Amino acid sequence: MSHNLYKPSSNTLFISEIDTTEPFTQLFERVQHLPYAMLFDTSGGNTAFGRYNIMLWAPSVVVESRHGKTRVTISNTGQCTESSEAPLKVLDNLQRAALSAISIDTNVPTTDIQALPFLIGSAGLAGYDLGRYYEVLPENACDEYVCPDLAVGLFEQSVIEDTATGKRYFCRLCNIEAPDFPVVDALDDEAESFRLTSNWQSNLTQQQYVSALHQIHEYLLAGDCYQVNMAQRFKASYIGNEWQAYQTLSAANKAPFSAFFRLPESTVISISPERFLSVREGKVETKPIKGTRPRFTDAKQDKASADALLAAEKDRAENLMIVDLLRNDLSKHCKPGTVEVPALFALESYEAVHHMVSTVTGELNDDASPLDLLAGAFPGGSITGAPKIRAMEIIDELEPHRRNVYCGSIFYLGFRQDMDSSILIRTLLAEQGNLYCWAGGGIVVDSQPDEEYQETLDKVSRILPTLKQFMR
Repeated sequence: MSHNLYKPSSNTLFISEIDTTEPFTQLFERVQHLPYAMLFDTSGGNTAFGRYNIMLWAPSVVVESRHGKTRVTISNTGQCTESSEAPLKVLDNLQRAALSAISIDTNVPTTDIQALPFLIGSAGLAGYDLGRYYEVLPENACDEYVCPDLAVGLFEQSVIEDTATGKRYFCRLCNIEAPDFPVVDALDDEAESFRLTSNWQSNLTQQQYVSALHQIHEYLLAGDCYQVNMAQRFKASYIGNEWQAYQTLSAANKAPFSAFFRLPESTVISISPERFLSVREGKVETKPIKGTRPRFTDAKQDKASADALLAAEKDRAENLMIVDLLRNDLSKHCKPGTVEVPALFALESYEAVHHMVSTVTGELNDDASPLDLLAGAFPGGSITGAPKIRAMEIIDELEPHRRNVYCGSIFYLGFRQDMDSSILIRTLLAEQGNLYCWAGGGIVVDSQPDEEYQETLDKVSRILPTLKQFMR
């Protein structure tokens, strides 16, 4: 396909500071109803994990992949072209061709601009099943979703908030004065309120889930795998505005990699605590989560839960397996000798659970792009198992439905080639009047099925009940 299909409206990027105290989510509320509106949200969480909020709307180009084909659509003309090339390579080539000659015009201090992780560029969703474009996998699980495997917009404008300083920045290629932002009217206040219209229902009974774990145990003993991530899916029907559901879940969970993504036929609501891959000035980082314990309101009981997690040999073994897998994945596109593990078995605590988290770092090869890195490590090892391909085959065999968005990634890639991405755990997909939510965990040879089942419930303990309150 031609990579010259899209040309930006300007090669000059204008950046100005916005003088407003309006809450950032209220700014986004003006555009949340638009197709391809996106919010990257730290949710007021720990700025050590997430400092910047980013809102995007009205992409100039849309890249979508379904059923082995990738379509690029120019928004203002409707012109489109299809490609059978690897989806992330299509996106990479498009962005490089379009945004390689951007210069910046601004009165904002250079140090402020250098600190911002994103100005303009591409952002969107890579679903778990995008992995099928890169590996041959079985097709046992039912695919009943309309959400694409890849859905990415190329955005010529953004608004960014630095939560550490409170400053907001309006970035745009066309020279629009900042006070006009954003030139979109919000939805009518009388839009239908969100509510569930049925109870949550899993696609596996507890007995079926435990039976699947026994089958995984047999595969582990046979040497097929060292670890397999097994999940169940919860489903409920709903009506109303998904943005209201996001706001409620964000307040209840305060996850640093929260995101809201409005698509033409689907909406993705994510309150993920997990970073997948970040690239900043060629420095690569991934932070796999393996190991979970519930939080408690009693401080003594809560500390005991955290201490038990840190001391658990099983969780350490799980975590180490995935660290080794990710070291290998990063080595595909990082400079030899640069892949390191600066933090192993660290504790990170969130509203509902404690997690065991490790950190793997590296330096990106000079001839590799961040999207090469993403493709080479996709989907993330922390939510598949090891070895990855055999684990994914077992997942497709034992989970009744495909994962679609679950365990995929929401990401952005700026024109300066800086990238950040999440693992889509604690994530919901809303489409066609149905709401889907998943929870799973890593299974190793000494896993106890009843404990693993309970862990999946712990992970959604601030999601399913929180939304159930909207039933009436």
